[in-house]
Amino acid sequence: MISLASIAEKVHAGERITDDEALFLFESRDLIAVGELAAAVNRRRNGDRVFFNVNRHINHTNICVNRCSFCAFYRAADQPGAYLYDLEEIRNRALEAHAQGATEIHIVGGLHPDLPFDFYLEMLRTVKSVSPDLHLKAFTAVEIEYLSKLAGLSVAETLAALKGAGLGSLPGGGAEIFAPDVRNRLCPEKISGERWLAVMEEVHRAGLKSNATMLFGHIESYADRVDHMRRLRELQDRTGGFQVFIPLAFQKENNPLGHLKRPGPGGVDALKTLAVGRIYLDNFANIKAYWVMLGLKTAQVALSFGVNDLDGTVVEEKIGHDAGAATPQTMGRDEIVTLIRKAGRVPVERDTLYNELRVY
Repeated sequence: MISLASIAEKVHAGERITDDEALFLFESRDLIAVGELAAAVNRRRNGDRVFFNVNRHINHTNICVNRCSFCAFYRAADQPGAYLYDLEEIRNRALEAHAQGATEIHIVGGLHPDLPFDFYLEMLRTVKSVSPDLHLKAFTAVEIEYLSKLAGLSVAETLAALKGAGLGSLPGGGAEIFAPDVRNRLCPEKISGERWLAVMEEVHRAGLKSNATMLFGHIESYADRVDHMRRLRELQDRTGGFQVFIPLAFQKENNPLGHLKRPGPGGVDALKTLAVGRIYLDNFANIKAYWVMLGLKTAQVALSFGVNDLDGTVVEEKIGHDAGAATPQTMGRDEIVTLIRKAGRVPVERDTLYNELRVY
Protein backbone atom coordinates (compact mmCIF):
# COMPACT_ATOMS: atom_id res chain seq x y z
CA MET A 1 0.00 0.00 0.00
CA ILE A 2 1.35 3.42 -0.96
CA SER A 3 1.90 5.92 1.84
CA LEU A 4 4.03 8.97 2.49
CA ALA A 5 6.19 6.82 4.74
CA SER A 6 6.73 4.13 2.09
CA ILE A 7 7.59 6.75 -0.54
CA ALA A 8 9.98 8.48 1.86
CA GLU A 9 11.68 5.18 2.60
CA LYS A 10 12.29 4.60 -1.13
CA VAL A 11 13.48 8.14 -1.74
CA HIS A 12 15.92 8.13 1.19
CA ALA A 13 17.28 4.82 -0.12
CA GLY A 14 17.91 6.44 -3.49
CA GLU A 15 15.23 4.42 -5.28
CA ARG A 16 13.09 5.78 -8.12
CA ILE A 17 9.42 6.36 -7.36
CA THR A 18 6.66 5.12 -9.65
CA ASP A 19 3.95 7.04 -11.48
CA ASP A 20 1.38 5.86 -8.94
CA GLU A 21 3.54 7.14 -6.10
CA ALA A 22 3.96 10.50 -7.82
CA LEU A 23 0.18 10.69 -8.23
CA PHE A 24 -0.20 9.89 -4.53
CA LEU A 25 2.07 12.83 -3.69
CA PHE A 26 0.01 15.17 -5.88
CA GLU A 27 -3.18 14.02 -4.16
CA SER A 28 -1.73 14.24 -0.65
CA ARG A 29 -3.04 17.01 1.56
CA ASP A 30 0.13 17.02 3.63
CA LEU A 31 1.98 19.74 1.73
CA ILE A 32 4.65 20.09 4.42
CA ALA A 33 5.53 16.39 4.36
CA VAL A 34 5.82 16.41 0.57
CA GLY A 35 7.90 19.58 0.75
CA GLU A 36 10.21 18.19 3.42
CA LEU A 37 10.86 15.11 1.29
CA ALA A 38 11.64 17.26 -1.75
CA ALA A 39 13.89 19.48 0.36
CA ALA A 40 15.81 16.44 1.58
CA VAL A 41 16.34 15.24 -1.99
CA ASN A 42 17.53 18.68 -3.03
CA ARG A 43 19.79 19.11 0.00
CA ARG A 44 21.44 15.78 -0.76
CA ARG A 45 22.11 16.89 -4.32
CA ASN A 46 22.71 20.64 -4.06
CA GLY A 47 23.18 21.51 -0.40
CA ASP A 48 21.97 25.04 0.41
CA ARG A 49 23.12 26.53 -2.89
CA VAL A 50 20.63 28.29 -5.17
CA PHE A 51 21.47 29.23 -8.75
CA PHE A 52 20.57 32.35 -10.69
CA ASN A 53 21.99 34.05 -13.76
CA VAL A 54 22.17 37.50 -15.33
CA ASN A 55 20.16 37.24 -18.52
CA ARG A 56 18.01 39.22 -20.93
CA HIS A 57 14.90 38.05 -22.75
CA ILE A 58 14.35 39.15 -26.34
CA ASN A 59 10.90 38.21 -27.67
CA HIS A 60 11.58 39.32 -31.24
CA THR A 61 8.00 39.04 -32.55
CA ASN A 62 4.52 38.22 -31.31
CA ILE A 63 3.19 37.53 -34.82
CA CYS A 64 2.37 33.83 -34.96
CA VAL A 65 0.56 31.35 -37.20
CA ASN A 66 -0.65 29.37 -34.16
CA ARG A 67 -3.61 30.33 -31.98
CA CYS A 68 -2.97 28.57 -28.66
CA SER A 69 -5.91 28.97 -26.26
CA PHE A 70 -3.70 29.82 -23.27
CA CYS A 71 -1.57 32.42 -25.08
CA ALA A 72 -2.09 36.16 -24.67
CA PHE A 73 1.13 36.98 -26.52
CA TYR A 74 0.36 36.08 -30.14
CA ARG A 75 -1.07 38.46 -32.74
CA ALA A 76 -1.97 38.22 -36.39
CA ALA A 77 0.15 40.56 -38.50
CA ASP A 78 -2.74 42.99 -39.00
CA GLN A 79 -3.88 43.07 -35.36
CA PRO A 80 -3.25 46.01 -33.01
CA GLY A 81 -0.15 45.40 -30.93
CA ALA A 82 1.56 43.15 -33.49
CA TYR A 83 5.29 43.79 -33.70
CA LEU A 84 8.55 42.55 -35.17
CA TYR A 85 11.96 43.77 -34.06
CA ASP A 86 14.43 44.44 -36.85
CA LEU A 87 18.05 43.38 -36.46
CA GLU A 88 19.11 46.83 -35.24
CA GLU A 89 16.55 46.74 -32.43
CA ILE A 90 17.71 43.26 -31.47
CA ARG A 91 21.33 44.41 -31.49
CA ASN A 92 20.49 47.38 -29.26
CA ARG A 93 18.84 45.11 -26.71
CA ALA A 94 21.84 42.81 -26.76
CA LEU A 95 24.16 45.80 -26.26
CA GLU A 96 22.11 46.89 -23.24
CA ALA A 97 22.24 43.38 -21.81
CA HIS A 98 26.00 43.13 -22.27
CA ALA A 99 26.49 46.51 -20.60
CA GLN A 100 24.43 45.23 -17.64
CA GLY A 101 26.68 42.19 -17.23
CA ALA A 102 24.40 39.61 -18.84
CA THR A 103 25.95 36.29 -19.78
CA GLU A 104 22.85 34.96 -21.57
CA ILE A 105 20.40 36.17 -24.19
CA HIS A 106 17.14 34.21 -24.16
CA ILE A 107 15.32 34.42 -27.52
CA VAL A 108 11.84 33.06 -28.22
CA GLY A 109 9.04 34.45 -30.36
CA GLY A 110 6.03 33.70 -32.48
CA LEU A 111 6.05 31.54 -35.61
CA HIS A 112 6.12 34.45 -38.05
CA PRO A 113 4.52 33.57 -41.41
CA ASP A 114 6.78 35.74 -43.57
CA LEU A 115 10.31 35.73 -42.16
CA PRO A 116 12.92 33.75 -44.12
CA PHE A 117 15.24 31.28 -42.40
CA ASP A 118 18.15 33.63 -43.05
CA PHE A 119 16.58 36.18 -40.69
CA TYR A 120 17.01 33.78 -37.77
CA LEU A 121 20.60 33.06 -38.69
CA GLU A 122 21.30 36.78 -38.95
CA MET A 123 19.58 37.42 -35.63
CA LEU A 124 21.92 34.98 -33.90
CA ARG A 125 24.99 36.40 -35.66
CA THR A 126 23.90 39.94 -34.75
CA VAL A 127 23.64 39.14 -31.05
CA LYS A 128 26.87 37.15 -31.10
CA SER A 129 28.67 40.09 -32.74
CA VAL A 130 27.98 42.18 -29.63
CA SER A 131 30.17 39.82 -27.63
CA PRO A 132 31.36 36.28 -28.29
CA ASP A 133 30.89 35.66 -24.56
CA LEU A 134 27.10 36.07 -24.75
CA HIS A 135 25.47 32.65 -24.65
CA LEU A 136 22.48 32.37 -26.98
CA LYS A 137 19.68 30.25 -25.55
CA ALA A 138 17.14 30.45 -28.33
CA PHE A 139 14.14 28.83 -30.01
CA THR A 140 11.81 26.26 -28.51
CA ALA A 141 11.38 22.80 -30.01
CA VAL A 142 8.23 24.18 -31.67
CA GLU A 143 10.27 26.93 -33.33
CA ILE A 144 12.97 24.47 -34.41
CA GLU A 145 10.39 22.29 -36.15
CA TYR A 146 8.93 25.37 -37.84
CA LEU A 147 12.35 26.62 -38.93
CA SER A 148 13.26 23.23 -40.39
CA LYS A 149 10.17 23.31 -42.59
CA LEU A 150 10.87 26.94 -43.48
CA ALA A 151 14.41 26.10 -44.52
CA GLY A 152 13.53 22.83 -46.23
CA LEU A 153 16.09 21.07 -44.02
CA SER A 154 15.99 18.19 -41.58
CA VAL A 155 15.94 19.08 -37.90
CA ALA A 156 19.57 17.95 -37.62
CA GLU A 157 20.59 20.16 -40.55
CA THR A 158 18.61 23.08 -39.13
CA LEU A 159 20.32 22.73 -35.77
CA ALA A 160 23.73 22.56 -37.45
CA ALA A 161 23.04 25.82 -39.31
CA LEU A 162 21.81 27.53 -36.15
CA LYS A 163 24.80 26.30 -34.17
CA GLY A 164 27.06 27.70 -36.87
CA ALA A 165 25.39 31.10 -36.40
CA GLY A 166 25.90 31.05 -32.63
CA LEU A 167 23.12 28.98 -31.03
CA GLY A 168 24.36 27.66 -27.69
CA SER A 169 21.36 25.90 -26.09
CA LEU A 170 17.56 25.76 -26.13
CA PRO A 171 14.87 26.89 -23.69
CA GLY A 172 12.17 24.40 -22.78
CA GLY A 173 9.02 26.14 -24.00
CA GLY A 174 6.30 24.63 -26.15
CA ALA A 175 6.04 21.46 -24.07
CA GLU A 176 2.81 22.59 -22.36
CA ILE A 177 1.15 19.22 -21.52
CA PHE A 178 1.95 16.14 -23.58
CA ALA A 179 -1.36 14.26 -23.05
CA PRO A 180 -3.00 14.37 -26.52
CA ASP A 181 -6.58 15.05 -25.37
CA VAL A 182 -5.51 18.04 -23.27
CA ARG A 183 -2.97 19.27 -25.80
CA ASN A 184 -5.55 19.22 -28.58
CA ARG A 185 -7.71 21.56 -26.52
CA LEU A 186 -4.83 23.84 -25.54
CA CYS A 187 -2.90 24.14 -28.77
CA PRO A 188 -4.24 22.03 -31.64
CA GLU A 189 -2.03 23.78 -34.22
CA LYS A 190 1.17 23.18 -32.27
CA ILE A 191 3.35 20.11 -32.80
CA SER A 192 2.34 17.06 -30.75
CA GLY A 193 3.95 16.16 -27.47
CA GLU A 194 5.59 13.19 -29.16
CA ARG A 195 7.08 15.47 -31.79
CA TRP A 196 8.32 17.92 -29.13
CA LEU A 197 10.16 15.07 -27.45
CA ALA A 198 11.55 13.82 -30.77
CA VAL A 199 12.90 17.28 -31.64
CA MET A 200 14.49 17.58 -28.20
CA GLU A 201 16.13 14.20 -28.67
CA GLU A 202 17.65 15.55 -31.90
CA VAL A 203 18.75 18.67 -30.02
CA HIS A 204 20.56 16.59 -27.42
CA ARG A 205 22.05 14.34 -30.11
CA ALA A 206 23.46 17.51 -31.72
CA GLY A 207 25.37 18.23 -28.52
CA LEU A 208 23.09 21.03 -27.33
CA LYS A 209 21.63 21.21 -23.83
CA SER A 210 18.04 22.31 -23.28
CA ASN A 211 15.52 23.05 -20.58
CA ALA A 212 12.21 21.22 -20.04
CA THR A 213 8.91 22.83 -19.05
CA MET A 214 5.37 21.88 -18.12
CA LEU A 215 2.42 24.29 -18.20
CA PHE A 216 0.19 23.50 -15.22
CA GLY A 217 -2.92 24.78 -13.51
CA HIS A 218 -5.34 24.90 -16.46
CA ILE A 219 -7.46 21.96 -17.70
CA GLU A 220 -5.01 19.14 -17.02
CA SER A 221 -5.31 16.52 -14.27
CA TYR A 222 -2.66 15.36 -11.80
CA ALA A 223 -2.39 12.19 -13.90
CA ASP A 224 -1.59 14.33 -16.95
CA ARG A 225 1.20 16.02 -15.02
CA VAL A 226 2.68 12.68 -13.99
CA ASP A 227 2.45 11.42 -17.57
CA HIS A 228 4.24 14.56 -18.76
CA MET A 229 7.05 14.16 -16.25
CA ARG A 230 7.37 10.44 -17.04
CA ARG A 231 8.05 11.21 -20.69
CA LEU A 232 10.65 13.81 -19.70
CA ARG A 233 12.30 11.35 -17.31
CA GLU A 234 12.44 8.66 -19.98
CA LEU A 235 14.06 11.01 -22.51
CA GLN A 236 16.51 12.23 -19.87
CA ASP A 237 17.45 8.60 -19.19
CA ARG A 238 18.36 8.25 -22.86
CA THR A 239 20.14 11.56 -23.50
CA GLY A 240 20.98 13.39 -20.27
CA GLY A 241 20.45 16.59 -22.25
CA PHE A 242 17.95 18.39 -20.02
CA GLN A 243 19.51 20.85 -17.61
CA VAL A 244 16.50 21.88 -15.59
CA PHE A 245 12.78 21.23 -15.12
CA ILE A 246 10.59 24.35 -15.03
CA PRO A 247 6.89 24.04 -14.13
CA LEU A 248 5.20 27.11 -15.64
CA ALA A 249 2.12 28.38 -13.81
CA PHE A 250 -0.80 29.12 -16.16
CA GLN A 251 -1.65 32.83 -16.35
CA LYS A 252 -5.35 33.47 -16.94
CA GLU A 253 -5.65 36.99 -18.32
CA ASN A 254 -6.23 38.02 -21.96
CA ASN A 255 -6.52 34.53 -23.38
CA PRO A 256 -9.46 32.28 -24.37
CA LEU A 257 -8.66 29.63 -21.75
CA GLY A 258 -8.80 32.22 -18.98
CA HIS A 259 -12.27 33.22 -20.15
CA LEU A 260 -13.43 29.71 -19.23
CA LYS A 261 -12.89 30.84 -15.62
CA ARG A 262 -9.72 28.83 -15.18
CA PRO A 263 -8.14 30.61 -12.21
CA GLY A 264 -4.64 29.22 -12.57
CA PRO A 265 -2.76 27.41 -9.82
CA GLY A 266 -2.64 28.69 -6.26
CA GLY A 267 0.43 28.75 -4.08
CA VAL A 268 -0.16 25.31 -2.58
CA ASP A 269 -0.50 23.71 -6.02
CA ALA A 270 2.60 25.48 -7.30
CA LEU A 271 4.72 24.40 -4.34
CA LYS A 272 3.46 20.83 -4.52
CA THR A 273 4.17 20.64 -8.28
CA LEU A 274 7.74 21.84 -7.77
CA ALA A 275 8.23 19.38 -4.91
CA VAL A 276 6.87 16.40 -6.82
CA GLY A 277 9.06 17.37 -9.77
CA ARG A 278 12.12 17.25 -7.52
CA ILE A 279 11.20 13.86 -6.08
CA TYR A 280 10.02 12.16 -9.28
CA LEU A 281 12.58 13.58 -11.74
CA ASP A 282 15.54 11.93 -10.07
CA ASN A 283 17.70 12.36 -13.19
CA PHE A 284 17.30 16.17 -13.31
CA ALA A 285 19.96 18.08 -11.42
CA ASN A 286 17.98 21.33 -11.25
CA ILE A 287 14.40 22.39 -10.53
CA LYS A 288 13.56 26.02 -11.28
CA ALA A 289 10.96 28.28 -9.69
CA TYR A 290 10.30 30.74 -12.52
CA TRP A 291 9.60 33.83 -10.45
CA VAL A 292 8.07 35.68 -13.41
CA MET A 293 5.00 33.41 -13.36
CA LEU A 294 4.99 32.27 -9.73
CA GLY A 295 5.52 35.62 -8.05
CA LEU A 296 8.51 36.57 -5.94
CA LYS A 297 7.21 35.35 -2.59
CA THR A 298 6.03 31.97 -3.84
CA ALA A 299 9.34 31.50 -5.68
CA GLN A 300 11.24 32.31 -2.48
CA VAL A 301 9.18 29.85 -0.42
CA ALA A 302 9.77 27.24 -3.14
CA LEU A 303 13.42 27.16 -2.08
CA SER A 304 12.19 25.08 0.88
CA PHE A 305 10.30 22.72 -1.46
CA GLY A 306 13.13 21.23 -3.48
CA VAL A 307 13.94 24.17 -5.75
CA ASN A 308 17.56 25.18 -6.41
CA ASP A 309 17.22 27.71 -9.26
CA LEU A 310 15.38 31.04 -9.54
CA ASP A 311 16.12 31.81 -13.22
CA GLY A 312 17.68 35.25 -13.63
CA THR A 313 17.32 38.97 -14.06
CA VAL A 314 15.17 38.39 -17.21
CA VAL A 315 14.51 42.03 -18.34
CA GLU A 316 11.51 42.76 -20.60
CA GLU A 317 9.64 39.47 -20.41
CA LYS A 318 6.49 39.75 -22.53
CA ILE A 319 4.84 36.34 -22.80
CA GLY A 320 3.86 35.81 -19.17
CA HIS A 321 3.11 39.48 -18.57
CA ASP A 322 0.76 39.70 -21.55
CA ALA A 323 -1.22 36.92 -19.83
CA GLY A 324 -1.45 38.83 -16.57
CA ALA A 325 1.72 38.09 -14.61
CA ALA A 326 1.93 40.79 -11.93
CA THR A 327 5.64 40.42 -11.24
CA PRO A 328 8.26 43.03 -12.18
CA GLN A 329 9.71 42.96 -15.70
CA THR A 330 13.17 42.51 -14.22
CA MET A 331 15.10 41.90 -11.01
CA GLY A 332 18.57 43.17 -10.35
CA ARG A 333 21.43 40.92 -9.30
CA ASP A 334 21.40 42.38 -5.78
CA GLU A 335 17.65 41.80 -5.45
CA ILE A 336 17.98 38.13 -6.38
CA VAL A 337 20.91 37.66 -4.01
CA THR A 338 18.90 39.23 -1.19
CA LEU A 339 15.84 37.10 -1.98
CA ILE A 340 17.92 33.92 -1.78
CA ARG A 341 19.77 34.97 1.37
CA LYS A 342 16.54 35.83 3.17
CA ALA A 343 15.43 32.24 2.49
CA GLY A 344 18.52 31.03 4.34
CA ARG A 345 20.25 29.82 1.20
CA VAL A 346 23.56 30.55 -0.54
CA PRO A 347 23.25 32.49 -3.83
CA VAL A 348 25.37 31.17 -6.69
CA GLU A 349 25.58 33.07 -9.96
CA ARG A 350 25.85 30.68 -12.90
CA ASP A 351 26.10 30.78 -16.65
CA THR A 352 23.55 29.13 -18.94
CA LEU A 353 25.28 25.74 -18.77
CA TYR A 354 25.39 25.80 -14.95
CA ASN A 355 29.04 26.63 -14.63
CA GLU A 356 29.50 28.58 -11.38
CA LEU A 357 30.63 32.17 -11.85
CA ARG A 358 30.41 33.51 -8.28
CA VAL A 359 29.32 32.29 -4.86
CA TYR A 360 27.86 35.06 -2.70
